[in-house]
Amino acid sequence: MEPVLAIGLGEILWDVLPDKRMLGGAPTNFAYHVNGLGGTGVPVSCVGDDDLGREALSLLSSYGLNIDAIAIDPVHPTGTVDAGTYDQGVATYVFPDDVAWDFLSLNDTAMALAAKAGAVCFGTLAQRSEISRRAIRQFLAAAPDALKVYDINLRQNFFTPEIIGQSLDLVDVLKINDDELALVSRMLSLPAGERDALEAIMLRHSLRLAVLTRGDKGSLIVSPDGVSDLSGEPTEVVDTIGAGDSFTAAMVLAYLDGQSLDEINRYATKVAAYVCGCSGAMPEIPDSYKL
Repeated sequence: MEPVLAIGLGEILWDVLPDKRMLGGAPTNFAYHVNGLGGTGVPVSCVGDDDLGREALSLLSSYGLNIDAIAIDPVHPTGTVDAGTYDQGVATYVFPDDVAWDFLSLNDTAMALAAKAGAVCFGTLAQRSEISRRAIRQFLAAAPDALKVYDINLRQNFFTPEIIGQSLDLVDVLKINDDELALVSRMLSLPAGERDALEAIMLRHSLRLAVLTRGDKGSLIVSPDGVSDLSGEPTEVVDTIGAGDSFTAAMVLAYLDGQSLDEINRYATKVAAYVCGCSGAMPEIPDSYKL
C-alpha cells in the first residue's frame, strides 16, 4: 500500500524560546510527524516573503517534506510566537496578529492534494482570521474522502463557541487535551466527567472518534463501538512542544491502518512520550517508531 497522504492545514510559525527559536505550528508539526512515522505528511500553510519564511521552507525541505503547497505572502511577515517554558517543560504562547498564516491562500498544488488526501488535520488558531477560516473550509470541502481531524489546540482567546461547534460539524475526529475539555465543556454545556463529555460531543456531531490526552495521566479514546482508557508512558520531560501533534499524527496513521482502539492509543502514547523527551516540536523520529 502507498503511504497515507495526510495534510497539516493551518499555521506555520517560529517558536521563539528564551534561548533559541524553532520551527513549529501545530498543523506543520502534524505533517512532520506523519512523515517521520512512515506516512506522507504535507503542510498547507503560508509564510512571508522574508528571511524567516525562506528559512522555514528550506528547513522543511531538508526534513523531506513537500513544501509546494505552502503559499508565500508578499505583504505579511512569517508567523512567530513567543513560547516560554515553565514547570515540567509545559509551554505557554503569545501570538502576534496579522502574520502570513492569517492570510492563508490555497495554490493549485494544495487543491490537487486535497482531492488525494487520506487525512486532513486542522485546529482553531488559524481560524482566528476570516480569510484563513474560509480557506480551511474550502480545502475540507475539496477533500471528500479524507479523514478529517480537528486537533482543537485552543490558544489565548482565539476561539469562540461558534467556531468550535462549526469545526466539529465538519470532521470525523476530535482530539482535545484535559485543560481544553474543561473549557469546552463549559462553553458547549457538556455533561460532567471526561467520558460522558466525549460521548456527548461524539453523538452531537456524529464523530468516529473523540480523543482526550491527559499528559502523564494517559489518554482516553471514545468511539461509537468502544472505549480505550490507558495510563501514560513514563518519560523524563524535556518540553511538551509538539507532543500533542505527534500523538495526533500517530493516532491518525494507526486508525487508518485499522488498528483497535487500544492499539491506536498505545502507539500514539508511545510516540508522544518520545517527543516529550526531546527538545522542540520536530525531533528526529527513530525508525523503530514507524508504523
